[in-house]
Amino acid sequence: QVQLVESGGGLVQAGDSLRLSCAASGRTRVMGWFRQAPGMEREFVAAISRNGGSTYYGDSVKGRFTISRDNAKNTLYLLMNTLKPEDTAVYYCAARDGLMVHTRSQDYDYWGQGTQVTVSS
Repeated sequence: QVQLVESGGGLVQAGDSLRLSCAASGRTRVMGWFRQAPGMEREFVAAISRNGGSTYYGDSVKGRFTISRDNAKNTLYLLMNTLKPEDTAVYYCAARDGLMVHTRSQDYDYWGQGTQVTVSS
């Protein structure tokens, strides 16, 4: 059973930075971050290959967010800079068994419980 546990969410002001972490169990997998605001569909944020050599970002976060991983610690990170009120959402860590990096939520097999990020204006 794969377990993903997110941490690092909280309440911040616009322009602040925040780093999310996701502790994973099991073997190294392709991983990603998604977010979901109230009444909205789950949105792709970022994804990273198994060795960290390839990264992908959603258009709304490109240039502000950075995804990274430490495979020795089995931990995924999301550094979020210049946060905006529209970044407010529950952020989910996800992992998939396949080798390719995907950006659709339906392509991910395992999910964390989510961590709330709230950005005040």
